[in-house]
Amino acid sequence: MQPSVSVLIAVYNSDRYLATAIESVLQQTFTDFECLLIDDGSTDRSGQILQAYAARDSRLRIFQQSNCGIAKTRNRLLAEARAEWVAVMDADDVMLPDRLERQVQFLSAHPEVVCVGGALDWIDQQGRLIGHLDMPQSDAEIQQLLLGGISLLHHPCTMVRRSALLQVGGYDETLMASVDLDLWLRLGEVGQLANLPETMLQYRLHSHSVTHAKQLQQSQDALTACQNAWKRRGIQREFIRQPADHLQQQQFWLHQGWNNFIQGQRSIARYCGMQAITLKPLTWEAWKLLGCALFKPTPKADA
Repeated sequence: MQPSVSVLIAVYNSDRYLATAIESVLQQTFTDFECLLIDDGSTDRSGQILQAYAARDSRLRIFQQSNCGIAKTRNRLLAEARAEWVAVMDADDVMLPDRLERQVQFLSAHPEVVCVGGALDWIDQQGRLIGHLDMPQSDAEIQQLLLGGISLLHHPCTMVRRSALLQVGGYDETLMASVDLDLWLRLGEVGQLANLPETMLQYRLHSHSVTHAKQLQQSQDALTACQNAWKRRGIQREFIRQPADHLQQQQFWLHQGWNNFIQGQRSIARYCGMQAITLKPLTWEAWKLLGCALFKPTPKADA
């Protein structure tokens, strides 16, 4: 019987977090789904973990291939998908239990929308909450940002109509990076885009950060995607994208650290302070955060 949702997960050397990611799919309140996972040439235990889970639950469909990269892998997942709606997921993130249910309900009620995302929480390697990110909800605001190179549809949070994905030709395999931005721009030309206000996903921040060279490639590919969209739409916009790897942004860690300190989350504030110091050891603000997290009573404790 054809499922309502196809969950697509590309897997590459994700054995540390893979079981947690799969469990979050299996524990969804919406159960009429298939979950397609491709092992893209992993050299760790990812393949063994996938086979063990596939033996337990028939909704999991497992594929293996030599390493092809993310765009080709996602296109293969899309080609194998059978459902009306496609939910994207990364192998190191965690779905909230009602994610699929909420997104199916929204797309069912809004036929003009081809893609819906949602808010997310940042977590660390141990699964501890670092912070929260709200997303713009209206099509107009999302598309305005996309046309400037800023993608506030977070790829692992999204559910897309498969018919729309096929209509625009799936992922552009000529782009090395920013394939998600390019896809949202093309989808925005055949329907509306939206984000739910509720948190859909826990997004894991860990040491496999984006290198400086790859950030430059992302920016270049994002500019190419925007220029192509401007040409298709007969418009001109300003490219305002900045590098967005949170692990390489000291201000990100300082902001999250002070927020956690104010909320009384001393251990998380200390962790954020250490991340900020690692990035720029001579920054006084980073040492101040660490010192406060270690020795000063938190405002919540004072209250």
